[in-house]
Amino acid sequence: MTTQPFMRVTRNSNLIHLPFMYFLPEEHINSSPTLLKLPRKVREVIYNEEMMKIVNSDQFLNEIADAVASLTFPFFKFRGWKEHYSGYFPVWKLSYMLNVWSPLLEQEIDWGLQRLLMFPSSEEIPFYDTDYIKSVVKIIVKRGIEELNLQPILDVVREIPCYEDFELKLKSNVKTDFYRRWYHTRTKVGVMTSIDDCTKGDDEDYSSTIVADPSNMVEVITIKDYYQSFKMQLSENDRKIIELRDDGYNHKEIAEKLGYKNHSGVVKRMQTIREAFLKYETEQQ
Repeated sequence: MTTQPFMRVTRNSNLIHLPFMYFLPEEHINSSPTLLKLPRKVREVIYNEEMMKIVNSDQFLNEIADAVASLTFPFFKFRGWKEHYSGYFPVWKLSYMLNVWSPLLEQEIDWGLQRLLMFPSSEEIPFYDTDYIKSVVKIIVKRGIEELNLQPILDVVREIPCYEDFELKLKSNVKTDFYRRWYHTRTKVGVMTSIDDCTKGDDEDYSSTIVADPSNMVEVITIKDYYQSFKMQLSENDRKIIELRDDGYNHKEIAEKLGYKNHSGVVKRMQTIREAFLKYETEQQ
């Protein structure tokens, strides 16, 4: 019988969030280049040096925080998506509180590292049904609000909202400045986010152009170079699609400009572009 190495998991270790990663919907994993690299067998992660480097990376923390925030934000019952708000919005910050949501998930459904280690080493951890995931997240958000006594804060925020928040097109200077620093300083994640933005439905449109902090020339060069290098891998037609989308054209307008019969053809090409980026990002490692 092989003795497994002793693991010491500290409060600040990224490893405490690994169970939540295995609880995420499949579509969230597929849209997260770093999370996608981790096998669905927990022992192949925690007892593998290369995999643990990924878990301990900022990219892992960034992607799982984005995914968890997307799940938790709707259950605070504020209008729209979290992307409609700046990161200065209190509820936006609450949705990213991994150190709250990970322990609550374990308490609610006994979904922690010990539970994951009970899976046979040859068995992959299955994906949960999306509706079930949402039902559990709804419960833990409610618990978090109650246990941290957040309701008075939420009531005040709802009564006296910042005028900069909840603008569907995300055109305010506050949000533009914030997103420059939040998403797009994370280079590869920023590019992935912008490509994901391009694939959203027209009723969810907002500016998806890759931007960087103009005061940081290294950031500007790095992000633009990575994005341009990826686009050069695409066909001329796909480059036109993504560039038109970056310029704010909706799917129907792009279809008309490029001679598609209807907008569904453009949507399919955008999904193909997204898959191409995932492949490109893996090859660049």
